[in-house]
Amino acid sequence: MLITRTNMDTLFASYNAAFRDGVEAMQASSQYMQVATVVPSSTAEEVYAWLGKISGLKEWIGERQVRNVRQHGYTLRNRDFEDTVEVDRNHIEDDKFGIYAPLFARLGEAVGAHPDELVWPLLKEGFSELCYDGQYFFDSDHPVIQADGSTGTVSNTGGGNGTPWYLMDLRGSFKPLVFQLRKRADNIVRKDREEDDNVFDRRHFQYGVHARSEAGFGFWQKAYGSKQALNKANYEAARVALHGMKGDHGRPLGMMPTHLVVPPALEKEGLELVNAERDAAGATNVYRGTAQLLMVPWLA
Repeated sequence: MLITRTNMDTLFASYNAAFRDGVEAMQASSQYMQVATVVPSSTAEEVYAWLGKISGLKEWIGERQVRNVRQHGYTLRNRDFEDTVEVDRNHIEDDKFGIYAPLFARLGEAVGAHPDELVWPLLKEGFSELCYDGQYFFDSDHPVIQADGSTGTVSNTGGGNGTPWYLMDLRGSFKPLVFQLRKRADNIVRKDREEDDNVFDRRHFQYGVHARSEAGFGFWQKAYGSKQALNKANYEAARVALHGMKGDHGRPLGMMPTHLVVPPALEKEGLELVNAERDAAGATNVYRGTAQLLMVPWLA
């Protein structure tokens, strides 16, 4: 193939199509949006000062009652991410350009998988990383204001030291986690002109993508994390904890566990808990259908 601008434009169009196919293939099986709210970002960082407030209506008697919202300095700073591939100029001249189509498809797959790679590790980190209230995301003593104005604590963890699993309420507009999006990596930048340094000095055409984003913790009240064995007793304890979740001033939050989130290693236990008609002893499984099982390979 002659290295002309027209031929390179045609070649790039085919590579770009393979890239798009890769992005769409991974997005079709993506799972992160089930547990993370996508928040558009327009600056280098976003401050989530409002995370401490979960709204609730109250009877209007007399003037409006305005509650002072505790301000939290939970900030997510966008990070830069990139990926770059090279194509040997000699391969283009020798009509071997077809061998690179899978490379561009894989680049697209990496872009499509990127949000999952950012979001899902947060669950494991939630036992040791701080969220907006200054406590670990999964902790036994999240501070809340009691009905009498004093400060109490609420737990959203079962403790333990085994393989972690999670019970979540994934209803509503805001999820337990946040995926903050500043710039998608959906545009390939080309350096494939003869005068580009990479081509002139090393005979390599370069193609790269750039993303800006970050992931962080949202409402801990919607998630319960445990490292105890995934069995009937501990699953029941998780359900009781979420059902009884209260916000400031003792107001019930009405949490309803919707999803049991597990890594591949706990898929069997999860299926037995929420899908099987009978338990190991042959008795009716009272927890069948009480949550949807979400097995996440990213948690392996």
